[in-house]
This record gives sequence, structure tokens and C-alpha cells, in this order.
Amino acid sequence: MRRRASYARAPRPDEGEALEQVRVDKWLWAARFFKTRGAATEAALGGHVHVNGAREKPSKEIRAADTIELRIGEARWTVAVRAVTDKRGPATVAATLYDETAKSRAGREQQALERKLARPLGADLGARPTKQARRRIEALRRSQGRDGRDGG
Repeated sequence: MRRRASYARAPRPDEGEALEQVRVDKWLWAARFFKTRGAATEAALGGHVHVNGAREKPSKEIRAADTIELRIGEARWTVAVRAVTDKRGPATVAATLYDETAKSRAGREQQALERKLARPLGADLGARPTKQARRRIEALRRSQGRDGRDGG
């Protein structure tokens, strides 16, 4: 029987000790702001990530107590880093990595309310209305003074 050669493995810097700093793209992925690390990297390269007020590259090392401002779609987040990690875990653990500012939370809630109110007429009915839904849409249009028919 032949034995496998054993190779000495260099210990990783995060084994047995807490991390003090980590790349911003890894942290954003571990904190579950992005589904993939590639998406976090693209956001940083696109200028959507600011660390302590300055636009940064994905390789920027962040530490606890840094402030990160990021834009995901229309939503803007401002968070204070509480802990750093480069491993993605459960959402409950990821939520402990940062504290969102009250102003940021209020702004996101306001945007969500505006998006909800700005939805087009009948958007909550689905892609193709049923016969009953179509009749409700036509009744709503008639009550607003718009005739739902093309001919006239």
C-alpha cells in the first residue's frame, strides 16, 4: 500500500485569531448585501461603494468602526461596520456585522413607500388579468373618466 505525500499547509491568517481587516468586497458579500462576491466587486468598481466618504476599490481593507455608504439599485445604505469577517454565514449572523444609521433606514423606508404609491394602475393584478380582474380594471377606468375602449 502506498502512502500519500503530505504537504505542509501554511496556516491561514484567520485561523485561531480574529480578523482585524478584510477586503470591502468580501465583507459586503459576507454581510449579505450582495448574492455573489463578483456582484460586490462590480459595485465597488462602478463607484457605488464609499468607505469613510471616499470612493474605494474592491481591494480596500476595512476595519471595525469604518462607515460604508453603498447604493444597490435605487436603495442607499449607510452602515457602520461593527465586525469584520470574510466568511458568509446565516443572515442572522450577517446582520450583526453592521449597524444601519437611522437616517439611512428612514430614507429607504420612504423610497419603498414612494415606489409602492407610484405603481401603475392594475400592477397588483399580475401579468394577464382574469375576466373578473379585467372587469374591475374597466370599472376603475370608467370611474376615473377614461373609457377603456379604443373605438369611439
